[in-house]
Amino acid sequence: MALDLTHEGIAFPLARPAEVARSGLKRALDIIVAGGLLALFAPLFAFVALMIKIDSSGPVLFRQTRTGLGGRRFTILKFRSMTVMENGGQISQATKGDQRVTRVGRVLRALSIDELPQVVNILKGDMSLVGPRPHALSHDEMWAKSVAGYDARFRARPGLTGYAQVRGFRGEVLEPAEIQSRVDADNYYIDNWSLGFELKILLLTVPLMLHDPNAY
Repeated sequence: MALDLTHEGIAFPLARPAEVARSGLKRALDIIVAGGLLALFAPLFAFVALMIKIDSSGPVLFRQTRTGLGGRRFTILKFRSMTVMENGGQISQATKGDQRVTRVGRVLRALSIDELPQVVNILKGDMSLVGPRPHALSHDEMWAKSVAGYDARFRARPGLTGYAQVRGFRGEVLEPAEIQSRVDADNYYIDNWSLGFELKILLLTVPLMLHDPNAY
């Protein structure tokens, strides 16, 4: 039996959680690795927070509502990298050379450091190390109507990284085929999940943190 996710009066069906979302082994890996990253990078977090405050006015953390496992809403955490704090029905994707991105923010985004606070989301159970990247609610609403299999992404917890990302499907969406490729990769991961597949994606993520042409 499908679930319904409703946003501003528009509903679309959601499949029930897949094996990847029910695995105790995956959840244990999430907790161990996310807890270790939080402890390891605590000094970096403090340094980044200081740089953000020095560079521009506004909060250190960016919070935005996203859709998680089974259509449940949660608040995602990021280091603030822009001068604006969009959340709601109209959200613009970041583009290459986006003037909203701060000086410190450009470095954070290039190295994916802005995403690191999501280890807290992982520890809370909102997210996982690996899974479909969560999108803004307005994008969920738009793409659910036009992208085949989009709703099936919610069978798993959203991830800090994902199969789509290590395959290069990241950054600004310029045409429908690009988001379809991401969704297809997300659903392939969900349907073919294994611990080995999980570890492979994590290993492939490491070099992308140092250089990813689609990170901006």
